Amino acid sequence: MSTASPAQVTEKRYTTPKRGRWKRFKNNKTLLLMCFPAIAFFLIFSYLPMPGLYLAFIKYNYSDGIFGSAFAGLENFRFLVMTGDLWRLTFNTIAYNIAFILLGNMLQITVAVLLNEMRSKWFKKVSQTMMFLPYFVSAVLIGLIAYNILSYDYGILNSVLHSLGLDPVKAYSSPEAWPFIIVITYLWQSTGYGSIVYFAAIMGLDSEIVEAAEIDGANAFQRIRYIVLPWLKPTFIILLLFSLGGILKGNFGLFFNLVGANNTALYASTDIIETYVFRSLMTNFNFSMGSAVSLYQSLFGFVVVLSANWLVKKVSPDNSLF
Repeated sequence: MSTASPAQVTEKRYTTPKRGRWKRFKNNKTLLLMCFPAIAFFLIFSYLPMPGLYLAFIKYNYSDGIFGSAFAGLENFRFLVMTGDLWRLTFNTIAYNIAFILLGNMLQITVAVLLNEMRSKWFKKVSQTMMFLPYFVSAVLIGLIAYNILSYDYGILNSVLHSLGLDPVKAYSSPEAWPFIIVITYLWQSTGYGSIVYFAAIMGLDSEIVEAAEIDGANAFQRIRYIVLPWLKPTFIILLLFSLGGILKGNFGLFFNLVGANNTALYASTDIIETYVFRSLMTNFNFSMGSAVSLYQSLFGFVVVLSANWLVKKVSPDNSLF
């Protein structure tokens, strides 16, 4: 029986892992090559711009540049808190996203279940296509459609009200109406697309379980309640955790094209973090304030994801992200 010398053992210990990693790299080079565009995207657009967060802690001016401008510490954040803008932006953004997440997932699950219960394949395919189309409609076109309906002078709504002898509606100066308009528009655009994920999950359900329930006398509502909905629970939790990560990330395209960024009459109910940052950069040219709000948005989302994942792990460990 041969024994290896300490030098050989040491050489094997430090060379084998490196050779193993290189071998795994060679064996999976095709997959790594396919992942390279995604890796490059996140490196370029997510990690390389991170030093720009320093803008949030300075009083930026063009002549001195980023690293030559005066250091302001937390002054930009203090100003946001003192003016009340931070609380208004946070409340509006979270309130809209909660409505989008809860109502959106409820409608998507409902649509997916209804599609699954359809017996006509032709009608099912046509329904899926019709509900999927709004997702591809540009936010610019949605804003144009909304303006042609809600415009005070030329809108369809006021034309109908005028023909009925009723007073016209000043939609673009009525902040209380816009939460309903924005939520309904979002649901109209996203429900068909989001239902595909749940419908695909239902397709993975073992048909023998459903057939056994039918033989035992379960009706459609009982099958949905006791079989389909529990089956969709893991998918719902995963999508919920992903959504919570962006709970402070508003749908800028939708808000900007529906409301605009400079309609002061609607700030109370429609101004979110993205529109505030856009206004800070493009109208007020206040890069430091926009960066401060963006940093606050990112940190808040990070904390929410960790907290939600911790809670899910306590309740249902198998459904947590990590």
